[in-house]
Amino acid sequence: MLKKMFRHYDYSLVIAILVLCGLGLVMVYSASIIVSINRFGYSSNYFFIRQLVFLGAGLVCFLVAMIIPYQFYKKLIVPIVFGSILLLIAVLFIGKTTNNAQSWIYIGPIGFQPAEFVKLGLTIYLAAIFSKKQDKLENFAASAPPLSVFAVMFILIMKQPDLGTGLIIAATTGIIILSSGMKPGHKLILIVSALMIIGLGSQVLTHEQKSRFTAAYEPFKDPQGDGFQLVNSYLAIGSGGITGNGLGQSIQKYGFLPEPHTDFIIAVIAEELGFWGVALIVGLIGFVVIKGFITGLRSRDTYGSLLAFGISGMVGIQSSVNLGAAIGLLPITGVPLPFISYGGSSLVLLLISMGILVNISCHVNYKRKHQKPEQAPAKANLHAV
Repeated sequence: MLKKMFRHYDYSLVIAILVLCGLGLVMVYSASIIVSINRFGYSSNYFFIRQLVFLGAGLVCFLVAMIIPYQFYKKLIVPIVFGSILLLIAVLFIGKTTNNAQSWIYIGPIGFQPAEFVKLGLTIYLAAIFSKKQDKLENFAASAPPLSVFAVMFILIMKQPDLGTGLIIAATTGIIILSSGMKPGHKLILIVSALMIIGLGSQVLTHEQKSRFTAAYEPFKDPQGDGFQLVNSYLAIGSGGITGNGLGQSIQKYGFLPEPHTDFIIAVIAEELGFWGVALIVGLIGFVVIKGFITGLRSRDTYGSLLAFGISGMVGIQSSVNLGAAIGLLPITGVPLPFISYGGSSLVLLLISMGILVNISCHVNYKRKHQKPEQAPAKANLHAV
């Protein structure tokens, strides 16, 4: 059976993911050399080696997730939910603060961000619950339990505070809800409620969070202060032109761009590889996201559809938040660019998510090829559209 399944994997999706990881590894090395030496006093390849180790671990997880049937995760939603909430509570007490957010837990020399894994955990939970409640979604009260779980996780993440991750899980939850088959009137109620919460939330932002909005939309008002990162991102992107200045030839990574290997790695890519380098990476990420949505649309299983939509949406939203921050369309939230930015927790989580997505596409392809015409359902699962 396993041998037959391998024939039906979407290898174009697998190749796109591997190419993105390879490009990310190269650019982490290029972007982090100066930061590693000048800011931290490490060897020039410190971040590269760590990213390589995380990539190796992530690829093992990716292969395992490709093989395990995606339906298996339905059985784990209780430990996934409770484990996620416990980790989010634990990080508020024993977490280490980095970039003004208490979001890291360290076990010896190894650190991880619980919020990164909550993204996937919440997606699996919501896909499982909404697929199970298909016959009950006419009643708005049926949505209360999953929305309550989301609210608890969202509040705990915002307590760190981690605005970027909070926005990503909120938007991913929205995508799953909009795809779930809920009545349009109920969806409208949730959308209006979300907008009201955003409006009220904007009134209680911390001074630092408000300064990020100022930095995004008025960076030249304080180019040496809050606008420093974005101004230098503009300089990096502008100087790269169409073809770039050459791999390793970035000037802005020499201390002018504070986070060249993480939040603003796309600016270094634009400076060194130019428009074509950025277009390649954005195009590959877009390909992965579109492939995921197509998989969701083709799936006859509502759970598989919602899970594919959630994972694809998560990658697309995170990419948009990162790229939007680098060009001043969105405030800087510290969100890494998927597959490209330095960060072990993010990379491992993404590769596990991609393994699940590849497994869903494999099942879709297998059933489409082996299902006899007389067995085919009369119509597609409209709840997944």
